[in-house]
Amino acid sequence: MPKLTISSEALRTWACPADDAIELSRLAERLPPLLSAIAGMVDLIGFFTLGNIFTAHITGNLVLAAGAAVHGGPLNLAQVLAIPVFMLALAAAWLIARASDWRGPSLARLLLVVQLLLLAGVLIFSVFTKPSANPHGLMAGIAVMIAVSAMACQYALLRLAIPGAISTAVMTGNLTNTVLWLMDTLSKRRPLMAVDADRLKGSLRLLFSFLVGCIVAAAAVSMLGDWAWSFPVALAAVAVALR
Repeated sequence: MPKLTISSEALRTWACPADDAIELSRLAERLPPLLSAIAGMVDLIGFFTLGNIFTAHITGNLVLAAGAAVHGGPLNLAQVLAIPVFMLALAAAWLIARASDWRGPSLARLLLVVQLLLLAGVLIFSVFTKPSANPHGLMAGIAVMIAVSAMACQYALLRLAIPGAISTAVMTGNLTNTVLWLMDTLSKRRPLMAVDADRLKGSLRLLFSFLVGCIVAAAAVSMLGDWAWSFPVALAAVAVALR
């Protein structure tokens, strides 16, 4: 009887990694398009309400800041600060992952909750302080940093918890993959790209989701103003509940 008990416990132990692998595979398939839509919403809402700053595509801020420095235009301090804040937020996400000692789906959900809390923070802060009324002011700068931190958390969770997932940040890369995959698909000759077709199709899904997120966010900004942040918050809540 003791041997049977030990065997049962061993089976349960072996089953857990298998269950985690199945759940991680499902998250890798379902989560990135949702996160890509969130990234599109956050980027567009931030750009239109917070002083033309990219809150999701951080390298865009580097380009804008460099252009202002070269041409002698007014330097938006928030554009410059968004880059180190993004790096610090990535480091914080790593520290959270290390402190929790979780892996896979458990870590993904933990970081999704952190992202939800940060986006909810942007919504609450924006509703009460109205940063869009002065998009280059202090309140707008604070909102930018919270939104940037939320996006850093999103990108970190994909690398730390779901490393096989396609990035929701590199839309240029996803557009490249999509166009080249379509050309290979339409061609009757041997494909030029020796890449998994499913991954290329995934790039198309992420690109489409990002564009949909941008369109929805543009409509939300025009109709709701600072309340437009409620849309990415709602999607972030769906991501936390995703099974």
